[in-house]
Amino acid sequence: MRGPGIRWVAAAAVGALVLSGCASKEERAAEAGGTSGSGWTAGTDTIKIGLISPMTGAYSILGILQENSIRVEMDRINQAGGIGGAKLELVIRDSALDPGKAVQATNEMVGDSQVKMVVGPSLSAFYNAAKGIYEQNRMLNCQPGVGTGDFGVLKYGFRSQDPNDIGVEKMTQYLQSAGVKSVGLVYEADDTGKAMDGYLKEFAPKYGLTYLGYQQTRPDDQSHRPYIDKLKDAGAIMVSSNASGAKTMAAADEAGYKGLMVGTSGLQNVSFLDAAQDLAIGSVFAAGNLQFNIRDKATWKAGYRTHVEAIEKRFGVVEGPKSGAKMPKGTAIAADCVTAFAAAAESAKSLDPDKLAGAMAQLDVPDTQTPSGNTIKPADHEFYHVGDIHIYRWDKDADGWFITDVTPKS
Repeated sequence: MRGPGIRWVAAAAVGALVLSGCASKEERAAEAGGTSGSGWTAGTDTIKIGLISPMTGAYSILGILQENSIRVEMDRINQAGGIGGAKLELVIRDSALDPGKAVQATNEMVGDSQVKMVVGPSLSAFYNAAKGIYEQNRMLNCQPGVGTGDFGVLKYGFRSQDPNDIGVEKMTQYLQSAGVKSVGLVYEADDTGKAMDGYLKEFAPKYGLTYLGYQQTRPDDQSHRPYIDKLKDAGAIMVSSNASGAKTMAAADEAGYKGLMVGTSGLQNVSFLDAAQDLAIGSVFAAGNLQFNIRDKATWKAGYRTHVEAIEKRFGVVEGPKSGAKMPKGTAIAADCVTAFAAAAESAKSLDPDKLAGAMAQLDVPDTQTPSGNTIKPADHEFYHVGDIHIYRWDKDADGWFITDVTPKS
């Protein structure tokens, strides 16, 4: 969106062209306000960034949170002068939880010459259907909603989410430090559950744990008690990050299970706490920087605090109707995509996709300067690594839900 100052500069540029009769492309861009503080010119007054995500339906909250954080970060960059003097503009397509629509939207994005990066399509199955289109059309893309798959084999794809494998590895490190000797898995019989089973088979023995196996749940299960009974001797049970995981917690409570209930980053969500409610007290989960429910704001990372406060001021918070738990109405890992794009463009001084991808892979943005509070260092096309992951514990008191960072000191 152009402000009055940009419109005035553009109008002045038109007047200058009338007087001079002609000008080079570079001169026109510079006259139109296309030069950044670093002295390079984007050659355009608008750079589009695409977002493909579920904006309607059951998962619409994901798209809304991504959009909110992207807009806040875009506004910050635009207010600082843009990228190469060009202003960022967001273009949104609704995937509607339909792989066909996600592919159609991807084709639309790569067909727009003004789009220089796309965020999404969210969810692994949809991205798998679209990533070949990005690679064939040399389109930079950033994925804050894709937990599985190997991004190291891609040239133009980068992930700004903690992939499930590093969450599992961090959790097994924590369990070892807590003196836990064994772990079991209760999870849906889907691709994610099978992947989690594989990760535990790899990491449990690495950190001195006995893996007691994978209990595959069914959508029509009335109770998860049979699965808990088979894992009653486990020191910890890893659960799914949705209502199925809450059902596992209910069964554990019914059985008088005394071990730890653990999970990955999905346990941070208000929807999970609404399903589990007080059963989630004492559960621990692995996630990237997540300080909103840490009450001492003085401990928050500077960039994260700035971003979250901007989200709260503009969009408010999400509050669970059953649990009363709160989270900001944004997802900072989506904003990290925009932060990284801007840093890569300024480093490359170019919008060429090959130069952008190369510059992105060379980034090393400290955690104090990112919206998420995580370091962005994607040499392997992964923004975050095991060292960026924390272990958090859910607790509740008279003032509501809060988390404590219980990450072992290295």
